[in-house]
Amino acid sequence: MTKLINKFSDISDNYEALICDIWGVVHNGIRANREAVNALINYRKSGGRVILVTNASRTSPYIQKMLDKMNIERSAYDNIVSSGDVTRKFVAQYANKPVHHVGPAYDEVVFDGLNVIFADEKKAQAIIVTGLDNDYDDLKLYDERLKLWLKRKLPLICTNPDKIVEIGDKIIYCAGALADKYAQMGGEVLMAGKPNRAIYREAFSELAKIMGRSPDKEKILAIGDSVRTDARGAANMGIDFLFIAGSIHAKELDAFGNIDEQKICSLIGPSKANLIGFQVNLE
Repeated sequence: MTKLINKFSDISDNYEALICDIWGVVHNGIRANREAVNALINYRKSGGRVILVTNASRTSPYIQKMLDKMNIERSAYDNIVSSGDVTRKFVAQYANKPVHHVGPAYDEVVFDGLNVIFADEKKAQAIIVTGLDNDYDDLKLYDERLKLWLKRKLPLICTNPDKIVEIGDKIIYCAGALADKYAQMGGEVLMAGKPNRAIYREAFSELAKIMGRSPDKEKILAIGDSVRTDARGAANMGIDFLFIAGSIHAKELDAFGNIDEQKICSLIGPSKANLIGFQVNLE
């Protein structure tokens, strides 16, 4: 049976650094989770380091501006690493080559300075998926396009491995859902975000710069709300994991009612993450 952590300060002294998810932990897509922000600020005041890690397709400067607009103080974190930052290395291989972008126009910042040529999917050499074209699209709308990509044997570079995300009280599909469907059809998919090691290596590198030495993995805690990305990512890196139950898994766990701790164990167990406990919301 796992345990409820009443206050983050009850365990924070055990760790010198945090790798903390953003969406679903620090904010819900619309507004800041004030208790979580305060917990991070207090942790840093006590000497801890915080790297915010997100599967967002946009680059970290853009993410920081979003946090600023939500009045999330920069004193809550040391740096940000996004899937968009890491994925740019994959996309750079297609400089001066035709690619087809799937996702909203505002995600095109991920291509800045990479000199790719946007093209129709019938002429592209790769598909770059940063999201669905419209937030509330059904995946079935993409079936014929997926068949075309597969027929042409196009690699799909997914900038955001998340399958779903919370926006206020709504759940919408993300790029990872489309990438998973393509992979199930037999298509080639490349991802850099959580739970893949590339994004964590980048976070570890940022910690090393801040701390002036390589971080001790035994003193790093991952915090997140997703089993598929956050729990598995922590397991892949061999670092402890604190689960936030009041986000995308809230309904199945009855997180705001009579939360079932055994269900949390059953949910997290297959990920092999070293679960040190859970909170409904980080505070």
